[in-house]
Amino acid sequence: MANRSLFASAVAKFLPRANAINHEGAPAYAYEPEAKLAQLAATGTLADNFYGDAGAQLADVLAAAKAVDPYFAAQAAVYARKTGTMKDMPALLAAWLTVAEPDLAVRVFARVIDNGRMLRSFVQIMRSGQVGRASLGTRPKRLVQQWLEQASMRSLMAAATGKDPSLADIVRMVHPKPADAARRAFYGWLIGKPHDVAALPAEIAAFEAWKQDPSGPLPPVPFEWLTAFPLTAEQWSELAGTMGWQALRMNLNTLARNGAFDVEGTVDLVAARLADADAIARVRPLPYQLMVALGQVDDRVPLRVRGALEAALEKALKAVPRVEGNIVICPDVSGSMQSPVTGYRKGASSKVRCIDIAALVAAAMLRTNRQARVMPFETRVVPLDLDPHARVAVNAARLAAVGGGGTTVSAPLAMLNAEAAAVDLVVIVSDNASWVDASKGRSGATATMTEWDALKRRNRQARLVCVDVQPYGTTQASGRVDILNVGGFSDAVFDTIARFATGETRDWVELVKQVEV
Repeated sequence: MANRSLFASAVAKFLPRANAINHEGAPAYAYEPEAKLAQLAATGTLADNFYGDAGAQLADVLAAAKAVDPYFAAQAAVYARKTGTMKDMPALLAAWLTVAEPDLAVRVFARVIDNGRMLRSFVQIMRSGQVGRASLGTRPKRLVQQWLEQASMRSLMAAATGKDPSLADIVRMVHPKPADAARRAFYGWLIGKPHDVAALPAEIAAFEAWKQDPSGPLPPVPFEWLTAFPLTAEQWSELAGTMGWQALRMNLNTLARNGAFDVEGTVDLVAARLADADAIARVRPLPYQLMVALGQVDDRVPLRVRGALEAALEKALKAVPRVEGNIVICPDVSGSMQSPVTGYRKGASSKVRCIDIAALVAAAMLRTNRQARVMPFETRVVPLDLDPHARVAVNAARLAAVGGGGTTVSAPLAMLNAEAAAVDLVVIVSDNASWVDASKGRSGATATMTEWDALKRRNRQARLVCVDVQPYGTTQASGRVDILNVGGFSDAVFDTIARFATGETRDWVELVKQVEV
């Protein structure tokens, strides 16, 4: 046979040449600065991951922010917070803007720094010196003061539950001006300075009284304040009915360990709260957060409560849209996908892995699009039959159990080509660390692009979506009209896929650019 590198087809020669090397040393395509920043903002967690460390990710996001228009960085910060519900990245970009474009930082601040945790993250980042200054500075200090002065007492109490820095540290730093005697007394109480006890907000006064007599009614303060004290099973049961929905999801094992489920009525109460459709719609938990809860509950948590978590997952994914045509979903089940999706953090690594996210996307889309074909892959496509009528958690668990082996992102496309399959939409969910197929590309293109080009010659209307669950900055498929690279794993991904399939959305960056700042 003639030398393929010399006699490649004319069509293949028009494929874009790979312009980067991925973490496995294989050819890849680098994201353009805007796409890279958007991916990092919506996916990055500033934690160590399978191929890199938190420091490298921090350097990447700051370099990407410097390479784009500051207005786009502001849009990415708001998008990541409001649509992606991210935490560290939006706070980082808001802090960076205070140096790069202070006027934009003012416009972004209130939309990104929307609770006490975000405020503490912002202050921590500013003081670290990573964005170019090691102190708050005049304008950021004023923004923090305004947040404190405008926050409700409930928001201030919620903010007072964290540390490094604590709310007390921040108050000492910026010296907010209390608007009334109650807030002046609260600040004094918070930082341990003399204050008018009679002027304390009712909640704080009730908390101080309860500390003197813990047998009385639980005061209306953040539940974290109370758990520092010995509580009875009945008191834990009471907390199960008053803590926030997300806190309830995260503390099921704690409730079980402290006997709350042994108190009559608690199981019914917790199950009803977890499965409450209105609460789920209001809180908008990410599907992977519910997977966290399902993966972490132990045997002491009653079956009915665990069932309510599954019901919550089904409700959270109820809005997954139906896509017309022949759909193929390809979850990456290779070895690198076993790493925690939010990276490695000592004592705080998520139990949810990249493979769990890939499995969740596949199972959720199959549930709504029951005609879809699921093709798990590693070095090759792994045969697996799934029941489209099964619960999402069941199919996701079956897919996630497959994992192992190297990565060949082009494998499912190659099989579709070998079958001459009719295809309208292919969704690949991967960390994009393809390497086994590195030598299969033509004319400098990746093997994925070569196989996709062959598939397109048969299916001219076909579209490819690559969902990238780790922010490594490269992809196997170069973005163009028929290819969409999506960074992130929130439920917004499903709507993005559906809109792209109908031609409404051509580029994920466009979603960020729709944000008004």
